[in-house]
Amino acid sequence: MNMYNPSHFRERRPEVLRAAIAQHPLATLVTLGEHGLCTSHIPLLHDPGSAPHGILRGHMARSNPQWSTVQQHVSALAIFRGPQHYISPAWYPSKQEHGKGVPTWNYVLVEAAGPLRVIEDPAWLLENVRTLTTSQEQGRAMPWSVEDAPADFIASLLRAIVGVEIVIERLEGKWKMSQNRPAQDRAGVIEALTDLDSDEAREVAELMRERS
Repeated sequence: MNMYNPSHFRERRPEVLRAAIAQHPLATLVTLGEHGLCTSHIPLLHDPGSAPHGILRGHMARSNPQWSTVQQHVSALAIFRGPQHYISPAWYPSKQEHGKGVPTWNYVLVEAAGPLRVIEDPAWLLENVRTLTTSQEQGRAMPWSVEDAPADFIASLLRAIVGVEIVIERLEGKWKMSQNRPAQDRAGVIEALTDLDSDEAREVAELMRERS
């Protein structure tokens, strides 16, 4: 089942979805196991070069039962959350005219779904850890690398994790940015968010400008 996603909120451009995943790589990974739904919160890297929508790769603790109880015939779901903020009806100029308005929430979500494969190969795990680390350490004055730690220490940590890989069959984004409100109300929300002392509020305001 797909998420509820009206057409005016829907985002399917691959480059936009890839950018959102890269900026917010911590995913909620949802699978169906023998005891029901299982979730983990792990960073996943998107490789766009394979499969129709690419492949997600990451790892989780070997002690986490999620990887060993996945039902193979049911797709895994990875949810990436971007900027979000509460929207007050007091920010709508139209409220002053007729009083019709209720609170809502603006947000960015990306969902990726497909079969999950578990990987225990040490070389694959090392490359995944190295790639993930490099993606987050780049731009730092003194970036940390896997090679900075003793090799036997890294080897022991690799034995404590398993890799996960999702071949994406469905990739969809939802940019709920007040597109269903009149222009004057969107302008009022943008102004109110911009005035708040919050980086995330200002980020949502900028996204609203882009979608106006």
